[in-house]
Amino acid sequence: MSTSYYAPQGGHPGQDRLLTDRAVFTEAYAVLPRGTMRDIVTSALPFWKGTRLWVLARPLSGFAETFSQYIMEVQPGGGSARPESDPAAEAVLFVVEGTASLSVDGATHEMTPGGYAYLPPASDWTLFNRSTDTLRFHWIRKAYEPVDGLAAPDVLILNEKDIAPTPMPGTDGKWATTRFVDPADLRHDMHVTIVTFEPGAVIPFMETHVMEHGLYVLEGKAVYRLNRDWVEVEAGDFMWLRAFCPQACYAGGPGRFRYLLYKDVNRHMALRR
Repeated sequence: MSTSYYAPQGGHPGQDRLLTDRAVFTEAYAVLPRGTMRDIVTSALPFWKGTRLWVLARPLSGFAETFSQYIMEVQPGGGSARPESDPAAEAVLFVVEGTASLSVDGATHEMTPGGYAYLPPASDWTLFNRSTDTLRFHWIRKAYEPVDGLAAPDVLILNEKDIAPTPMPGTDGKWATTRFVDPADLRHDMHVTIVTFEPGAVIPFMETHVMEHGLYVLEGKAVYRLNRDWVEVEAGDFMWLRAFCPQACYAGGPGRFRYLLYKDVNRHMALRR
């Protein structure tokens, strides 16, 4: 089955458009519809050339606590030899359009759509767009939480096309997760996966758990239950779910519903700041 990944293109709505949208921001969750990702809300970063980005989440009182997430847009010839300014930050990159030339620890990798990279803290990496097409990718950042006796994780360069999704038990494959990291590898303190629902599939109970979530819809549409509300979401929308926010989902079709999912894992709950 063919795979597609939605990425924002920017632009602005015309003056003849009505002010209607699905944006929601509450104490338990937020929904940033794709229509909010316009030219006027892009940002820039030091030491990045030919690049703009949409910030989907950042550590903030009443919002994301454990991670930040960007959609990066890099023009041909753009990129950075100094992409990360925080040596304690780990990263996941996920390519949705174009080709990224990623160099890390002396090796260069050409990452195409579906490409995934895990970069541990203090990695020596650079990223450039050496193609003639615009490059768009997700960049998820987290302050790595070291544990005495556990080494930092290794660099991983993968592509989801080469990974068989793991079906949820009892779902006949209608609900499955593409995992880039072994869940038993406790060196990792975050997981970024791709969740796929076939038309008609559901999360048939209200998940309520300690993991904070960022969900970016790569493909399709669905109705999501967030806390007390049902919200409609589609490709290009981003959802933030606070830890313990009740959540469920119904993927009505007609096509698959897929999203890129972040969650924090495998660490004690901090008892003091």
